[in-house]
Amino acid sequence: MMQSAVNKTNTSDVKNPLVSVSMPAFNAERYIGEAIESVLAQTYINFELIIIDDGSTDRTREIIQRYDDPRIVKIFSDVNRSLIATRNHIASIARGKYLALLDADDRALPDRLQLQVDFLQAGHADLCGADHWTLNQGNGVLKPSKQRHTNSDIRALLAVCSPLCNPAVMGKLEIFQKLPYKNTHLHAEDYSLWTEIALAGYRFANIKQKLIVYRQHPTQTSINHMQAARNVFRAAQSRYLEGLGISPVYLPRPLPFRERLVFGVKFLQLINQKIQNISFGANYELYARFQYRNNGMLTPFTRLERLIFAAAATWIGRSRE
Repeated sequence: MMQSAVNKTNTSDVKNPLVSVSMPAFNAERYIGEAIESVLAQTYINFELIIIDDGSTDRTREIIQRYDDPRIVKIFSDVNRSLIATRNHIASIARGKYLALLDADDRALPDRLQLQVDFLQAGHADLCGADHWTLNQGNGVLKPSKQRHTNSDIRALLAVCSPLCNPAVMGKLEIFQKLPYKNTHLHAEDYSLWTEIALAGYRFANIKQKLIVYRQHPTQTSINHMQAARNVFRAAQSRYLEGLGISPVYLPRPLPFRERLVFGVKFLQLINQKIQNISFGANYELYARFQYRNNGMLTPFTRLERLIFAAAATWIGRSRE
């Protein structure tokens, strides 16, 4: 049973938010206070923050109830309905033009909403992520992300990875309502969704500024269900290649030298035909997925091989413009 407690006020910001912030929560007592406060501290104020406590058994609900900001929409579930169901429910009730994602264990930096609203309002993309910090909760080490930023590079890299950090994403609400997360795509639901959005023709971008702190810790779903996530990822990856018109026989995976000269080179040729303006850096990353890691003394040669074929693919791709 879902119980809703929506704070109301007469201000137009609350009644007509431009941005809806999605925050699903399950047993997040350790971090959710910091996550909520990071949203309330945004320089951009025309938002609603929709928090669904998905049947937590710790003090998550109690912590959520401490906040009485009129922009917060609080919904409590007596049972755990799953992360996917919770994310989809938030998208279905959101009132903003844009939906911003933020997990209950992450933190938004103060200008996050303002910079993404400005970017999307300017028409640069339909959905944008951003550079971010990754915080290793175990040792306290903070590392900067290494993102690709253009629509072409993001669409290309979807063939091998998830080039968007899920809790850093803001996009048009209509996208999340037309293309909801699928219950069959557990544990890699974000990657599966990005591939569907790409095939539907929407435009991506990553903003070249760090806008969130993404926390890594041992209790994360992505860590605890690694093999299941790999299986879902691989299936979605194959569907994405087929959607681009590329046979899954060219699925990027480590291959011996002679085989990658056939499949790796052909893959670069095909994907640069399907997607224009892929950068050298992105082509370099794509070809790397056909090579084995930890090559020891052969590392300089594998890097040279990667450089040669990435440069050739980029030149050929640009020459078709």
